[in-house]
Amino acid sequence: GYYAVELVNDSLYDWNVKLLKVDEDSALHNDLQILKEKEGTDFILLNFSFKDNFPFDPPFVRVVSPVLSGGYVLGGGAICMELLTKQGWSSAYSIESVIMQISATLVKGKARVQFGANKNQYSLTRAQQSYKSLVQIHEKNG
Repeated sequence: GYYAVELVNDSLYDWNVKLLKVDEDSALHNDLQILKEKEGTDFILLNFSFKDNFPFDPPFVRVVSPVLSGGYVLGGGAICMELLTKQGWSSAYSIESVIMQISATLVKGKARVQFGANKNQYSLTRAQQSYKSLVQIHEKNG
């Protein structure tokens, strides 16, 4: 499979999604192979948090690990994608299609694993702050 889902503390509102495969021709794919040799993990761990009004609002999605550069990943691990905003979201989207879009966006944005990066730089709070400021910029400037 391309991904695996685990509930965090059995909560339907909080999912960890392991992105197991990205485009094999991408630099990110090669980086994940190196990561496997170095650290024993070869996946990108995403966290999806859902509000009560899902599917009418998008989930909040962030990268948990590894630390990435590029690929539309913001400070704290937030992901910059229109489909994850209220304006770009549709309640018709399936979570599977969202995961595939994220995978494609990471590759398209030339995401790379930041080997040796401080793993503490990604947190829910920091990701939410980055996301909020991004949304404000988009609402002002379109």
